[in-house]
Amino acid sequence: MPHKVFLTRLKLADFRNYAGLALDLDERHVVLTGENGAGKTNLMEAVSFLSPGRGLRRAAYGDVARVGSDGGFSVFTELEGMDGSVELGTGTLGGEEGQSRRLRINGTTAKSVDELLDHLRILWLTPAMDGLFTGGSGDRRRFLDRLVLSLDPEHGRRATDYERAMRSRNKLLSEPRPDPAWLTGLERQMAELGVSMAHARHEMLGLLATLIEQNGEGSAFPAASLALSGFLDGEWHRPAVDLEEQYLGMLQTGRYRDAAAGRTLEGPHRSDLFIRHRAKDMEAARCSTGEQKALLVGLVLAHARLVANLTGHAPVLLLDEIAAHLDEGRRAALFDLVDGLGGQAFMTGTDRAMFSALGDRARYLTVANGAVSE
Repeated sequence: MPHKVFLTRLKLADFRNYAGLALDLDERHVVLTGENGAGKTNLMEAVSFLSPGRGLRRAAYGDVARVGSDGGFSVFTELEGMDGSVELGTGTLGGEEGQSRRLRINGTTAKSVDELLDHLRILWLTPAMDGLFTGGSGDRRRFLDRLVLSLDPEHGRRATDYERAMRSRNKLLSEPRPDPAWLTGLERQMAELGVSMAHARHEMLGLLATLIEQNGEGSAFPAASLALSGFLDGEWHRPAVDLEEQYLGMLQTGRYRDAAAGRTLEGPHRSDLFIRHRAKDMEAARCSTGEQKALLVGLVLAHARLVANLTGHAPVLLLDEIAAHLDEGRRAALFDLVDGLGGQAFMTGTDRAMFSALGDRARYLTVANGAVSE
């Protein structure tokens, strides 16, 4: 079983509706129950800030700080992590100059929040993701890139650099007489980064497909078939250097078209993730709402197993309102699967009785008005 990563202490200051909070935890799962609006998801969002990015709500940092505070917030944890016991603190200072997020590891300022990935990996499933199969392709790309990032810590940096180069190219193309040398330099950078991004996505999907194939169809949650389309389709058997040259050529020949459109029309930023219900051989978008929820749960759990297998460390799972639309049998199966992963999970719900199948494998906390109690 993979080494268990778990939070032993969590402290918040000026985070959403929490003026201050200190929780002592252990290796058990954490179940948070309370009325809607009590702050359950806020607490889970705070844990999600122990990974790179803007958390499970993708909120602007200024919106995370408690109303009435100076505009800053902090999240601190003591953790049994992938590299042993560690203290992690992250947040913003507030004010006009303090909206960039900072990270301290054992009291020392880190160069980047990406260093969080050296200590834990966090995966989440929220009600907002229920529309993943029927929503826009951008939502699926973000979902896919979060999956890739949990296996490849450099993926986020490549994606950020690609977007920056693309914005610079788009701006340059809007000028009457763009500098051709500068334009070519940006396009070459986009080609290298874009092919690396897409290759990492394809590689992760291949690993996930192999794991799903090995596990078969015996789970309470249906297996998914996954495919990526929309960028250099059918070409991924070729060497990366050839693909970079091909994409560079596409960018160069598409300059006039992209200038007219005001955006870059070809690249990994236009890819889409296609998901099918494997047993029914049906597009996920055409499945019932219940089947879509079960597919999504199965996909997130399969990816969590993949992370545990490849890193040797089970991820921390954040499962918001996970039990709300599952029958009793499927809830029990879900909790067994989550527990079997070997990691710590945070789960929320309005009714503690929905989590009875967890028994003493979890610690049960009640959330009300920015306070947490046993």
